[in-house]
Parts: sequence; structure tokens; C-alpha cells
Amino acid sequence: MRLDYFEPWNWQQFQRHFALRRLPGVEHLTADSYSRSFRLDGCTGWFRLTAASSSLTLDVSPSAKDLESQLAARVRRMFDLDSDPAAIAHHLAQDPLLHTLLRRYPGLRLPVAFDPFEQAVRTIIGQQVTVKAAVTIAGRLVERLGELLSDAPVDGPLRLFPTPQAIADDPLPGIGMPGKRVDTLRRLASAVADGTLELTTADGIETLIDRLCALPGIGRWTAEYIALRAFGEPDAFPTADLGLLKSPLWGAEGISARELQKRAELWRPWRAYAAVYLWQSYADED
Repeated sequence: MRLDYFEPWNWQQFQRHFALRRLPGVEHLTADSYSRSFRLDGCTGWFRLTAASSSLTLDVSPSAKDLESQLAARVRRMFDLDSDPAAIAHHLAQDPLLHTLLRRYPGLRLPVAFDPFEQAVRTIIGQQVTVKAAVTIAGRLVERLGELLSDAPVDGPLRLFPTPQAIADDPLPGIGMPGKRVDTLRRLASAVADGTLELTTADGIETLIDRLCALPGIGRWTAEYIALRAFGEPDAFPTADLGLLKSPLWGAEGISARELQKRAELWRPWRAYAAVYLWQSYADED
């Protein structure tokens, strides 16, 4: 299946994004493709997105042929294929400071997770640790609780991400996280497994954030980051994120969360895209 998009679209942005965050066993990355395992509507399988010079091709496992249209919609969201970067850039360029980043990194998109629960788990794991450390811990979770993929491709994903029930039922000894964070992770998994918490933005982003913050151990940053990365909410904005506060755009002293929140009002309704540009400048400086 061929997937179209508005120009510009840069595969290298996503390749770098997944190179840093790729979850061994679940995700597989090459110089021109990304593949992963998935669960969807009771079905398991895998897909592969391949980037050529001017096109994107989606291949799915034989077990998922009946889900091609749903998978295509998920993949379009993952790789932000339906946004119009020119229109977004035109709006954000009204802020003179952002204008310099827009010229330096034209057409940045908003990478989004395939599965909201998986992203929520990975966000909790990533609290107060580096991205590399978080990937290592999430990898242990997959090795311990992730089911083997029945039709795993050669040189591709091998396991499924653990289910909410599997994480809720396991005390996770020796996983590499503090006890309180393990408790938070299992509370989230239990709430999703029994239906107490529905990971959706159907009732609005603030409703989701409030529901997440009601769980002990989940603060505003975690909830806002989940909204941004799990759902691609274009105006989600984790104001207290270190990468946003320390972006070189603000100078050596950075900016306070209060000042950033005030300035970000200029960027609505595309604050998440402004965050992508700020994170990019922070990563290049690091």
C-alpha cells in the first residue's frame, strides 16, 4: 500500500527519532524502513514502512490483511502524514524566535506512538532517567512479559509489547526501577486492564490529563507528554520538560516553566509542533 503526504516530509527525522528510542524485539529499524509488531482488534502481526525517494510503502503481515485500512490510519498518525507543515510553519513563524528554528529545520513532523498504552508505560519508565536507560528497562519488560510473535519476519520484530494485564499481574522484581515507579506502572496497567482508565482523547485532552494525574505517581509532565506522544495532540505541551526549558533558543540560562507557558500561548493551536522544534534544537546542542 502506498501512502501519500504533504511535502516536505523527511524520513531522516523519523529515522533519528526511532534510532534513539527503538525497542528491541518489538521494533526494527534500517536505513530506509521501520517495522514493528502490534495487537489490533484481537489480531497480532507486524507491519513495515519503507521510505523511497518520493514515496512511502506499507507492507503488513499475512495475519493482518483484513486490517490494512486500520493499520494505514495508525501508521499515518505515527508518521504524521496528514499534517500540512507549510501551514503550521506559517503560524509558528509569527514568533520571531521560532522563526530561526523553522528555517534551520524545515518541515518537522510530530512522531506519534502506535499504541497509547505502550507509550504511557514507556513515559512512566522514562521519568527522571535518560532515553537510553528507559529503552533498556522497557526492553527487559518485553523480554520478561512480551509474547513471541507467531509470524515474525526474518530480520524483523520478534515479540509483542506486554498487555496491561501481564504488567499488572507481575511484581516486576529486578526490572531496574525504584519501587514507587514500579507501583505507578502497575497501577496504570491495572486501571487500563479493568477499564477504570480509558486511554483516549475523545472527551478532550484535559480530561485525559486529569484522569492520568489522578493516578498516584503521575504528574502533569507525564500526562502531557503521554497526550503528545501517544495521541499526536497538536496543542499538547509538556511545559516542565527539561528539553523545552533548556533549548539553546533561550540562551545559556534557559527559561522558566512559567515564562515558557506564557510564551507558548502564541503558538496555539500548534504547541506540540513548537515543542518538536525546541527538542530538535536541544538535541543538536547536546
